[in-house]
Amino acid sequence: MSDKEREQKSSNVVWHHATVTRQRREKQNSHKGAVIWITGLSGAGKSTIAHAVEERLHSMGCRTFVLDGDNVRHGLCSDLGFSDEDRSENLRRIGEVCKLFLEAGVISLTAFISPFRKDRERVRSIIPHGDFVEIYARCPLEVCEQRDVKGLYKRARAGEIKQFTGIDSPYEEPVNPELILDTHLHTLDECVDQVIEMLRMRAVLAPACPTD
Repeated sequence: MSDKEREQKSSNVVWHHATVTRQRREKQNSHKGAVIWITGLSGAGKSTIAHAVEERLHSMGCRTFVLDGDNVRHGLCSDLGFSDEDRSENLRRIGEVCKLFLEAGVISLTAFISPFRKDRERVRSIIPHGDFVEIYARCPLEVCEQRDVKGLYKRARAGEIKQFTGIDSPYEEPVNPELILDTHLHTLDECVDQVIEMLRMRAVLAPACPTD
């Protein structure tokens, strides 16, 4: 489905502006909202990093939520497969959910392969300027295959899974991400530290947010 086909189908809807604004919610939260979009190959450590960062932020008193690729496909996107078109629609829906979380003043973290630049850029385009933070969990394919926590690479190599990113479907690396985490070179704690430091530098974590 093209972007044009996804345009608002009804003209009888009017956006309602809430009296409780994002700014008021952020003041109550003592930190700003943000969309932390973690992309990378399967096995690069995206989900592990997202949940570890959430644990750190939660311990600091921050409002957070992780949107994980597999979990989302159990509900919101259970009707989608893994064709290029379905993957694009999957990420479009996630982007809209992240936008809602942003209005709630929440720091949302996503863990999606999101292999195509155009799809990641589309999500960036719907998020207010500066609130979308792309993190590239960079890890060599051979290391990801060695990890193969879910056994997916083995199945893909055997031809049991088609259109598997890195094997018979491409992964387009981010051109200019806000942060690169070399997950094969750094420990999990080191990766989390880098993310927290970046959030402080971008003033997502306000001084009033308790430190760990």
